[in-house]
Amino acid sequence: MSFGPPPPPSAYTQSALAADRSRGRRRRRLLGAIAAAVALVLCVGGGLLWYHSAGSGKGRTDAKPARQSPDDVRDNRLNTERAPVSPEGQTVVKHDEDLAKGVTRYSPGVWATDKIVARAVANRITGYKIGTSLDPDNTAWTLRLDGSVCAVSRDVTVDGRTAVVVQPAHGICDQVLMFDVRTGKQLWKQKIPAADFAYVSDTNIALTRGVVAIAWGDGSAAYDMDSGKRLWNTTLATSQCHDMGYAGGPALLALVVCKQSDEKTYRVEKLAPRSGKVLWRYPVSKGIQAVYLPSSDPPVIAVAAGDLTVTDLITLDPDKGELRATISLKKYEPYCDPEILGYFGVVDKCTGIVVGRDRVFVMSKDSTELFKPANHITAFDLGKGTAVATFQGREFQSVLPVRMNGDDLILYRGSLDDVQPAAMVDWNPRTGEETPYLLFHLPQGTEKYGGKVQDNPEFSFILYRDGHAFFVPYQLEFDDYRKGGSVVSVFGVGTAGLKH
Repeated sequence: MSFGPPPPPSAYTQSALAADRSRGRRRRRLLGAIAAAVALVLCVGGGLLWYHSAGSGKGRTDAKPARQSPDDVRDNRLNTERAPVSPEGQTVVKHDEDLAKGVTRYSPGVWATDKIVARAVANRITGYKIGTSLDPDNTAWTLRLDGSVCAVSRDVTVDGRTAVVVQPAHGICDQVLMFDVRTGKQLWKQKIPAADFAYVSDTNIALTRGVVAIAWGDGSAAYDMDSGKRLWNTTLATSQCHDMGYAGGPALLALVVCKQSDEKTYRVEKLAPRSGKVLWRYPVSKGIQAVYLPSSDPPVIAVAAGDLTVTDLITLDPDKGELRATISLKKYEPYCDPEILGYFGVVDKCTGIVVGRDRVFVMSKDSTELFKPANHITAFDLGKGTAVATFQGREFQSVLPVRMNGDDLILYRGSLDDVQPAAMVDWNPRTGEETPYLLFHLPQGTEKYGGKVQDNPEFSFILYRDGHAFFVPYQLEFDDYRKGGSVVSVFGVGTAGLKH
């Protein structure tokens, strides 16, 4: 099914974006005022709490090198991070872009290696050098595209490659290309067959070992990651069911939607990546409004039951596709809804959910009580569906799960004042030990220069890779659309400690 071409930009740029900003920042404004009032008190104990809670732990300094093939998708359960020499943070990359009055540039993709952070903006992808100080000329490379980016995978292979879908001048998302994040080199480019109704609103791309898979509602196609050779493809034809999107990584899951009369039903299928053969099917109950796939292996499904927002998680057996457990998310904020008002949707990622080997970590909704922790993260057992550990935020400091670190979780703890630092923290849910990896303050900018770094997961990508934390907005726009100016496009933090 195709949702048709997207509406003109005027339909979803100003009034809708303003409503989203108001909703996402409502609680922050309230707490920000209170934070200023108690900043002096927090100054006494805020910084000391980090090292008290961290104890003498040194993070994952016992991590062993992962054994993955170059064309495997990088798995953070296998590629673990070591604690930096010092958690004191410093800016390692910052890039601003100038915007004319009333201009919004959409930027759905961001990828990082140890030396480069790259992002897609409109019809180009640019890589920026990660350094130890501010570098006004930090552009490493720019890859010009034949049109705007339609769909991205957030995954990167072990050897630093990823793929995007592009919308050339004719307005259809029918071009896929693979590129090297380290160098910006385009490795191959192919036209997607029968993609006449592939639009930015319904196109999805995923990577799994050696394979790039794309679905756009009326069809799907898969390509060999090395050569770009097409491995298989499907069209809607006479079938009432079609692949809506994929979850990649260690395995390949397909989200299949079937439409009969005015009723939609969903099922999840595990596919053999190189042939497209169905290995097992899991039928999702009727009445579900939306389905997302936050993890392919172990398979985890997020469903919206009777509502447009996600209400439950379903965990499945990876070998047979049978139900293991159901987890209610009534008190949680999984952030599965597609970014940028339904455009550049990614069915295989939920910002508020991180899945490990035997645990799933979910961010709670914001607390409405003052002088209480802003929110928390709960770890659930994948087999039983029961809560097994909780990481509490703090007053004025909400927490967000970012990625796995072996069996630990790396999380981001924000800050609303100038006293308590924001932080990237490693949390061991089995022992309760937390280790600060980075402590820093994000630039708040000024109205004149628009230099604020956004760390709200509703509006920005937040990544951690190779000791660096990155904050990258989904779209570039000046706070006051009636004005133009400079906005932060990429911001990264690393350790200020010396390397030994």
